[in-house]
Amino acid sequence: MDYTQLASEESITKTVAGLKERGFEPVVVATKEEALAKVKELIPQGASVMNGASATLEEIGFIDHLKAEGHGWDNLHAGIVSEADAEKQKELRRQALTSEYYAGSVHALSETGEMLIASNTGSQLPHIVYSSPNVVFVVGAQKIVPTLADTYKRLLDHVVPLEDARMKKVYGPEAGTAVNKVFVFHKENVGFTGRKIHVILVKEKLGF
Repeated sequence: MDYTQLASEESITKTVAGLKERGFEPVVVATKEEALAKVKELIPQGASVMNGASATLEEIGFIDHLKAEGHGWDNLHAGIVSEADAEKQKELRRQALTSEYYAGSVHALSETGEMLIASNTGSQLPHIVYSSPNVVFVVGAQKIVPTLADTYKRLLDHVVPLEDARMKKVYGPEAGTAVNKVFVFHKENVGFTGRKIHVILVKEKLGF
């Protein structure tokens, strides 16, 4: 399977239907510029925002937008990375778990509406699983695969080798990635949690 191939219109339509059935709120946009505009629309002025490391967010311009500080949001990640004291930084990370919005992406998405996220440390998972009442995923259409089983294949056969190579290039040959924690987002119990899980599907190749 070519994991860099953009999903067809039929596949995207199936995926949107699958996401809706599982309590998620999908929207389809054509370009990365439209994706960034949609993120800006979804996050209101004054909201606290946390984000995970994401090539997708970088590619749509979200990270640069956050750094520019003209957005009117409470950028929790900026406070964390600017804190030099390790213990204080840990406390800020714990406090950030209750961010009103969390922005990120997923490693694979099935046509049946299930999303797979893998992590080395798991730092982003509390937000995604429960603690942030609003989650915004930006997902390039090349990440769509037919089934849940295919999401694992995409992760292991495609994403992990690319991320491992990236880590070694940035941090040296002794570095690398590790799939220590994997989360499958099957469904959101909206009636109980009241959470909103937005999925912005972009008809462009974004991220791995």
